Amino acid sequence: MPFGKTFVTLLAVTQMIDHATIDRIMDAAQIYDVVSDFVTLRKRGVNYVGLCPFHDDKTPSFYVSPAKNLCKCFACGKGGNPVHFIMLHEQLAYPEALRYLAKKYGIEIKERELSDEEKAVHTERESLFVVNQFANDYFRHTLRETEEGRSIGMAYFRSRGFRDDIIEKFQLGYCTESHDAFAKEALAKGYQKDYLVKTGLCYETEDHRLRDRFWGRVIFPVHTLSGKVVAFGGRVLAAATKGVKVKYINSPESEIYHKSNELYGIYQAKQAIVKQDRCYMVEGYTDVISMHQSGIENVVASSGTALTTQQIKLIHRFTSNMTVLYDGDAAGIKASLRGIDMLLEEGMNVKVCLLPDGDDPDSFARKHNSTEMRAFLDEHETDFIRFKTNLLLEDAGRDPIKRAELISNIVQSISVIPEAIVRDVYIKECAQLLHVEDRLLVSEVAKRREKEAEQRAEQRERERRRNIQTEAPISEAPVATAPEGETLPPPPEIEAENIPADTSYTSFIPQEGKEGQEFYQYEQQIIQMIVRYGERVMCNVTDEEGNEHPVTVIEYVVADLQQDDLSFHNPLHRQILAEAAEKVQQSGFVAEHYFLNHPDPAIGQLSADLISDRYQLSKYHSKAQKIVTDDERLYELVPTLMINFKFAIVNEELKHILKALQDPAVANDNEQCTAVMQRYNELRQVQSLMAKRLGDRVVLKL
Repeated sequence: MPFGKTFVTLLAVTQMIDHATIDRIMDAAQIYDVVSDFVTLRKRGVNYVGLCPFHDDKTPSFYVSPAKNLCKCFACGKGGNPVHFIMLHEQLAYPEALRYLAKKYGIEIKERELSDEEKAVHTERESLFVVNQFANDYFRHTLRETEEGRSIGMAYFRSRGFRDDIIEKFQLGYCTESHDAFAKEALAKGYQKDYLVKTGLCYETEDHRLRDRFWGRVIFPVHTLSGKVVAFGGRVLAAATKGVKVKYINSPESEIYHKSNELYGIYQAKQAIVKQDRCYMVEGYTDVISMHQSGIENVVASSGTALTTQQIKLIHRFTSNMTVLYDGDAAGIKASLRGIDMLLEEGMNVKVCLLPDGDDPDSFARKHNSTEMRAFLDEHETDFIRFKTNLLLEDAGRDPIKRAELISNIVQSISVIPEAIVRDVYIKECAQLLHVEDRLLVSEVAKRREKEAEQRAEQRERERRRNIQTEAPISEAPVATAPEGETLPPPPEIEAENIPADTSYTSFIPQEGKEGQEFYQYEQQIIQMIVRYGERVMCNVTDEEGNEHPVTVIEYVVADLQQDDLSFHNPLHRQILAEAAEKVQQSGFVAEHYFLNHPDPAIGQLSADLISDRYQLSKYHSKAQKIVTDDERLYELVPTLMINFKFAIVNEELKHILKALQDPAVANDNEQCTAVMQRYNELRQVQSLMAKRLGDRVVLKL
C-alpha cells in the first residue's frame, strides 16, 4: 500500500510504549551517540564539549558525560538524558522521543492501546507532523505512481538532470493539477480539516471548500535535522499552470515551522559538513540538489530569504567554516553583505566564491563533476573581508565621501568578529588595501566594540531586572552543620513498612516568588538527596526488642516531615517524594535510575538537573582535610538539611499566617479565622519542639 508508513505513524499516536520497551531504549541510548548527531563534540578530559544547540553559544558550554549518560549546558542550564535531549532539540513529546531513539537503535516498539483520556493529551505539534508526513508520502506516491506525476512532475525533474537516487534522497514529489485532489484524499483517510489548514497544505475558500495550496507543482519537502518534514516548497510548471506569476510558493509559518529557523538540505548535509569541516551556502532548492548530484554534499540553502541568526547557529553546530556561493550578480551580492556580517559576528570563518557569469550553483554543478567542482571552489574562494573591501573599492572609485563610507562599512564588519587575533589580522590587511594607517582602523574598531558592549550590558541589566525573582543556583545555598561539640538531632521514629507521603499538603505561602526564599533552596537540596541517594541506607534504628533496622534516605525524610506535620511546598517535589516512598521497599529500586527515566518529562528533566555536577552539593572537608563525598556522610548531611528546611519553612509559614489573619475576609469569618489560628498554634508548637531538639539553638524570630 502506498501510504503504509502513514498508517504506522497514525497507529503510534493511539498507542503507548510499554515499560519493558522503555527500559531497553534507555539502556541502549548513549548520550554521546545521540548528541553527536546534532552537535560537533570534542574530547575534554573524560567528557565531551560543544556549542550548545539551545542558546546563542559562541564558546563551547555544552558538556556531555558518557559515564553519567547526561548532557548539560552550563550557560543556559538545558540538558538531560538522551530522551530529554531529543525532546528539547526536536520539540517532541516523551513517547515520540522514545520512538525516535528506538528507531535509531533498532529496537522493536511494543505498545498498548491508549485510553480516550490519554489520546486527548497528545499535542497539536504531533498532529501537524503526522499530517505533514502523510502529505510527503502522498506527493512522492503521486510523482512515481500516477500517469500525471510521471508525465509532468517526473519529466520536469528529468529536464533538470536529476537522477532517481537524488529524487529519492530529497523525497521530491508532485501535486496534481486538480485543485482539491490532495484535500479529498486526506479527508478520506481521516485527517482533520483544521490540521490540513494549520500546516498550510490546504486553505479554505469563502464557501468553506478545502483547496490544495500546491496544486500543479513539483514538491520540495523541508526537513528538520532529524529528518521530520516541517514544510514544503512548490515550484510552478509553466506547461501545467499558465499565467501563475509566483514561481515558488512555500508553507506558511505554523506551530512546527518557522522559516527563519530552517535550512533546506541540512538533514542530508549534516554528516558531510562535519566530515569536510565546511558548509557551502546557496540560495535555492535546486542549487542544493544539483550540487549533491555532482558530489558536493556539504551544502545548504537559505531558501531565498536573508540569512538569519538562527540559521547560522544551526550551521555553527557542525562547523565554523562557511563558503557562500554567488552567481556574479553584483546587486544580489551587495544585498547579502549584511547577512555575511552576521556570520562573522557568530564567529564563523567566511569565504566567498563567485561563479562564472551566467551560471548559478545549479547550472554550474550540472556542467561539472565532483573533482572539477571542488577544484574550482578551492581555487576561486576568497576571504570575505578582502572580497568585501575590493567590491566596495570598485564601487567607491576616487569619490572621498564614498571611500569614507567604505572604511566605515569595513570597520563595522571587522568589529563584530569575536576573536581579537582575527580582528588584528584583518585590520592590518584592510589598512594596506585601503591605504590608511593601522591605528585609525584600530581606534574605530575599538569604538564600535565599546559601544556594542555598552548596549549588551544595558540589555543584560534589563533582563536581570525582569528576572530578579528567578531561582538562585542550588549550590549557592548554605549548608548548616552542628556547632562544634554538639551532636545532630536523633532520627525520627521510623517504621519498617511503606510510609505514605503527603501529596495534598496546603500552604499559606504563595506559589509565586517562592524560588528565591531560603526554605525553597533547602527543599531542592533534600530532593536532590532523594534522587541521588534515596535508596541508600544512612543509619540504623533499634526497635523495642533491641533489633536494628536500616533506614534509607527516603524513609528518613518522609518520617521526619510527618513527625512535624510538614511537607514540601512544590507539588513536583511532593510527587517525587510520594513515589520514592512507594517504591523504596521494592527489590532493586534505584532512585536515580527511576526518576531520571521517569515517564513524566518534568520529573525526568528535574532529576537530570539535580544529578548533574553543577548542582552537586559542596564537598565536606574534615579536620584532617580529607575530602569526603556526600554519599559518605548521608547520616550527617540529610538530618542537617532537614533541620535547615524545617526552621526556614516554619518561619515563613508563620509570617504568611499572620498576614492572612490581617485580611478582613478572614478576620470576619469565625470558622475560617479559627482554622487559621489553629494552624498557627500547631506551627508554633512545631517550632518549639524543633528548638528543644536542637538544644541551645535560638528560635528564628518573626
